[in-house]
Amino acid sequence: MRKLKAVSTKVQTDDITLTPPPAEPQMIDRRTLKGQTPLLLAVLADHPSCVRRLLRRGADPNIPDRDGETPLHKACEAESPELVSMLLGFGAAVQRRCLQAWTALHEAASRDQRQICRLLLGAGADVDAANIYGITPLFVAAQSGHHKALSFLLSNGADINRQAADGATPLYEACKNGHDSMVALLLSHQADANKATTSGFLPIHIAAQRGHDGIVGVLLSVTSRLLVRRLGVSPLHVAAEHDQVETLQVLIRAGFDVNTPLSAERSALYRDGRRSALFFSVVNNSCEAASALLRAGADPGLDPVSPLLVAAGRGAAAMVRLLAEHGADVNADTPGRPTAFPPLLLLCMKNTSMLRLLLDRGCDAAACFQCEHRADTHLAAKHLSPDQPGIQFCDVLSSLAPGGCAEPVLRVLLDYVENVRLCSRLTELLDAQGWTHIKDRAKAPRSLKHLSRLQIRRQLGVRRLSLMETLPLPRCLVTYLNHLEHLD
Repeated sequence: MRKLKAVSTKVQTDDITLTPPPAEPQMIDRRTLKGQTPLLLAVLADHPSCVRRLLRRGADPNIPDRDGETPLHKACEAESPELVSMLLGFGAAVQRRCLQAWTALHEAASRDQRQICRLLLGAGADVDAANIYGITPLFVAAQSGHHKALSFLLSNGADINRQAADGATPLYEACKNGHDSMVALLLSHQADANKATTSGFLPIHIAAQRGHDGIVGVLLSVTSRLLVRRLGVSPLHVAAEHDQVETLQVLIRAGFDVNTPLSAERSALYRDGRRSALFFSVVNNSCEAASALLRAGADPGLDPVSPLLVAAGRGAAAMVRLLAEHGADVNADTPGRPTAFPPLLLLCMKNTSMLRLLLDRGCDAAACFQCEHRADTHLAAKHLSPDQPGIQFCDVLSSLAPGGCAEPVLRVLLDYVENVRLCSRLTELLDAQGWTHIKDRAKAPRSLKHLSRLQIRRQLGVRRLSLMETLPLPRCLVTYLNHLEHLD
C-alpha cells in the first residue's frame, strides 16, 4: 500500500495582524439565572480592567439583575470611585432604581462614601430621591451615623426635615440609633425636633425609649412641651415603660410632670386602661424607677386599676411597701368586681407575709368579718370562685379550705381585729375543719392585751408603725406590736 505524504495545514501569520470580531450584543449582555450580566459580575469582582474592556465592547451599563440593581448600584456597594466614574462615563443611568426604589446615591450614603456622592451628584443624581418607604439618602446617612456623607448631602441642599412614610425624619433616626454627633450636626442645620411620626412620637420620645440620655438632654431645649401634651404621651411614659431609669431621672430633673396622664386614645390601647408613668414602672417591677417617680410626687391613685393591686398580685413585696409608704390606698376597689372586703386581700391568700404587710399598712381586716349573711343558713353557694363579683370573704375562705390556705389567713386576720362575730358560713367551716383554736380566739371578748395592742397601733398610725424598727423602743415591745407572738 502506497504511503500518503503528510500535508501541512499550518497558516503562516507572520505578516498578518489578527483583530477579534466585534462582540455579539446578545452575548456580551447575556444574563445568568440571577439576571447578572458579565459587566455586573466584573463590577462585583472589582476588576476595573475587565469592566473597562466590556464597556468599550458595547456592554450595556443599565441592565439590572433580578433585584433591579444595576452595575452602578454594585459599584457604589463596592465603594469604588474608579468603577463609579467609569460607569458614569459610559452612560450609566444615575437615577436608576432597584425594586425598593433605592438609588446609587442611597448606596453611597449608606457607606459614607463622600467622593462617590460627589460623582453621583455631579452626574445629575437627585439628592432627595426617596425609596418606596419615603427614605432619602440623607435619612440613610443619619440612620447609619455616617458623618461625612451627611455633611456633604446637607451642603448640597438635601431636605433636612423630609419625612418618611411613617413620619420619621433624619433627626428621628439619628436619635433612635444613638448617634450623638449626628443629632448635634442636624440640629445645627435647623433640623425640626417637633415633627411627629405617624405613631405620635417625637425624636425625644424615641431617644427616651432607647435610653440615650445625652440625646434627651440635647433635645430638651428644642422640644415643645405643648406639643408633647397634645400628642397624649410623655417621654416619661416611654422611659418608664422601657425601664430606662437614668433617662427617667433626666426628664424628672428637666421638669416633666410625673402625673401627666396618657390620652384616652392611648390609654385604651391597654386592657387595664393605665394612664400614669408610675403604672408602667410597677408593671416592670422596677422599684428604682417607681421610687424616682414617687419622690418627684407621682400620685399612686391616678390609674383605673390601683398599681398596688398589680404589685400585690405579682407578690412584689418591695413594690407594695414602696407604694404603701407613698400613700397608695390599700383598701382601693377593683373596677367592675365589687367585694365586701378590700380586694387586695384576695391576692394574698397564699402569701401571709404579704398579707401582714398590707394589714400593717392599714388594710381593713374587720371588713372580712362583716358578712351580709348573719342568719343560721348561709345564702351563698359553697364553691364560689374568689374573683366572682360581690363575693363575701367567708365564701373565699371556704373555697380555699381544701388547699390548706384558709387556716393561716384566719390566724393573721384575727391579729388585726377586735371583737368580731363569725357568720354561719365561717362557723361551719371551722367546725368542719376542726379548727377549735381559731374558734376560741375569735370568741368575744378578746383579751385586754390584744385590745391594748390594737389601740397602741392605732395611736401610732401607719407611718410610725412602718418606722418602728428605727424607734428607740424595747425589743419586747416591738415584738408585741408586730404580732410576733400571740398574747391573747
